[in-house]
Amino acid sequence: MRLKGIILKGIGGFYYVEAGDRIYATRARGLFRNEKIKPLVGDQVEIDVTSDEDSEAYIQKILPRKSRLQRPEVANVDQVIVTMALTNPSPNFILLDKLLILGQYHGVRPVICLNKSDLVPPGVLEEVKRDYEATGFDVIFVSVPELTGIEDLKAVLRGKVNVFAGPSGVGKSSITNALKPGLALKVGEVSERIGRGRHTTRHTELIELPSGGFVLDTPGFSSLEILQIPKDTLKDYYPDFSEAARDCRYRDCSHINEPGCGVKEAVADRRISQNRYHGYQYIYEELKKQKERY
Repeated sequence: MRLKGIILKGIGGFYYVEAGDRIYATRARGLFRNEKIKPLVGDQVEIDVTSDEDSEAYIQKILPRKSRLQRPEVANVDQVIVTMALTNPSPNFILLDKLLILGQYHGVRPVICLNKSDLVPPGVLEEVKRDYEATGFDVIFVSVPELTGIEDLKAVLRGKVNVFAGPSGVGKSSITNALKPGLALKVGEVSERIGRGRHTTRHTELIELPSGGFVLDTPGFSSLEILQIPKDTLKDYYPDFSEAARDCRYRDCSHINEPGCGVKEAVADRRISQNRYHGYQYIYEELKKQKERY
């Protein structure tokens, strides 16, 4: 019997595939190894059931992937939920911007999720909201203890495969537990000494939500890949700059040193967030140094 399903997790050479209303423990056929093809969490696959009673099967075919992330290795992700805490640990907006860039680079739509919103003054929320709503991406403020924003997040996740991205200690596992009560993912504490958390997830697993959609609980999402992006294309990943960029004197303006730059004028006039622009300058210089190094 051949069925179509989705790989939820892979452990010890077994791939656990949800097909219909069951989960099958499957192995990949040898032809995948011969062709050096590795099944990934999130892959849509066709399986041949060898024992319906024991829920055992072999993966016969991996269907075409619409996206693929490298760190973690997952397929067919629709959205990356870029998650930061607004306090404890302090937010790293440079990292937030890098993860927004990476999502776009991989063709995956970013969603901005800002946790611990109950622990900061309203003025902080308003400033962050103003800075990031201009990107056009969804911005959701969450408080797990108060369940603030959880329903908004469920609505954004529904019907899609989503991966959480962000540093340890910001509450990704706590948010996932709130999205699926009873899941009881291990939650890490923030170290007082170093001011950041420890990763508590040990393998990549696709979790189906009662409200619809899937989330990937992963061992970490790396921002190192941003170093692959040419500095001259960095501006393409800032949708909040695009309108002002039409006023630039030079078509290939980098928005750094050129005269007649519409983006810099918009920053001076506060039509573009100064925080976002300063982050752009920082990342641009980082990419420039990386190129010079190699």
